[in-house]
Amino acid sequence: MAKKILERPKGFYAEFERKPGDKGATHYCPGCGHGNIHKLIAEAIEDLELQDRMIMVSPVGCSVFVYYYFATGNIQVAHGRAPAVATALKRANPHAIVVCYQGDGDLAAIGGNEILQAANRGEHLTVFFVNNAIYGMTGGQLAPTSLPGMKTTTTPYGRDIHNEGPPMKMAEFLANLEGPTYIERTALWDNKAISNTRRAIRNALRCQMEGRGFSMVEILSACPSGWKVDPAHQSEWMKENMGPFFPLGITKDLREQREPWFREKIAVEDEALLAALDLALAEPKRLPSALRDPRYANPSIKLAGFGGQGILSAGAMIANAGMEQGFHTSWIPSYGPEMRGGTAYCFVCINAEPIGSPTVTHPDVLMAFNRPSLEKFAADLHPGALLMYDSTIIDVPPKRGDIEALAVPATQMAEDLGNTRMANTIMVGAYLAKSGILSLAAMEQTLPLALKRKNLIEANAKALGVGFAFAKDR
Repeated sequence: MAKKILERPKGFYAEFERKPGDKGATHYCPGCGHGNIHKLIAEAIEDLELQDRMIMVSPVGCSVFVYYYFATGNIQVAHGRAPAVATALKRANPHAIVVCYQGDGDLAAIGGNEILQAANRGEHLTVFFVNNAIYGMTGGQLAPTSLPGMKTTTTPYGRDIHNEGPPMKMAEFLANLEGPTYIERTALWDNKAISNTRRAIRNALRCQMEGRGFSMVEILSACPSGWKVDPAHQSEWMKENMGPFFPLGITKDLREQREPWFREKIAVEDEALLAALDLALAEPKRLPSALRDPRYANPSIKLAGFGGQGILSAGAMIANAGMEQGFHTSWIPSYGPEMRGGTAYCFVCINAEPIGSPTVTHPDVLMAFNRPSLEKFAADLHPGALLMYDSTIIDVPPKRGDIEALAVPATQMAEDLGNTRMANTIMVGAYLAKSGILSLAAMEQTLPLALKRKNLIEANAKALGVGFAFAKDR
């Protein structure tokens, strides 16, 4: 005999304490489908005894506040990134049941590549994909799943498939990949459809529990606010308009064919991981500096050149050493879209006091690695500032007479060492000697932190010394 139970499923919090305002009601609009889906998931959590194992991953969208309601583990992530974060969570916690709860704008647009890659890898995740054919939370814009002719705030004349393309059918699209095990599309427009959704949600969760791989349920859901439809008629509208375009049913089910398997958690020691990645360890010590002139204290530095000269690396090198020596330090990079050959510069601030702004308008020091940088940024130096430039590449002396200039033939010196790419490090060494803001030994010991590949440390240490020797008496 059926038993009537009038209480919330244990998958829900008894009261929504995290939610502002009314602790007993959800934040969703009247007629929204999220409430029904939440209830079906919460019931499954209780019946399948998953509450202590489940981690819900919710990105931006109407699903963003999932953590208000579910008494499970919860992580809120950036827009579209739920499958990537869920992958990490599942691999680090193989015993957990990891669920992505995503809307259509999130999964099919911004997160399109994320879901594609996770599904193709066959990650042992479960995805509940809420398809209401519109960006609901952010104002009713066109979503990848918006219907042909559908009016949205960004398609006021209706979706034209010749202009915006046809709606994306994510269940069919992902089912074509080899990775997924179980994919089904369901709906919420009547009791029968809701009952099928209830079954599909449990199938998808069992798929993960049994170690059979990636599962997803696409749920056609209502958004009366976004559709501008009376909530009383949302079910009718959904069935009449979405039903023909998004056919219901199972698009892929390999649960019986795929053998269960469970990933083992891999324990990796930090030192072993660094060694495998060819990264080095360092334990910096505080080493005294010998400031040559008070005006060199607390410098704001701009390093500028073109991409590929190691401009950003040189800045990071200085910033790393400054930080390890106890200074307040900032490093802000800026570069063009080109990997090499475009403009590149960065700001570095080293200060005994907290830094108010990491950007530098009028630097105390400019390191110019090419002529355009010298001509562009030298005018920004304040009177008395230090200009260092690579005189191998820059064949014209600076025009200003109210600044201190130091020409460093860095590229020629690097070529003499056998590698012109060391010019940036030579310039850093010269700056240390000229200013005394950091000792050479302090910089040498933090090279392993600044350089990704330890096989470059020895060569860079040598280049530092060459630059330092060049400028120490100048």
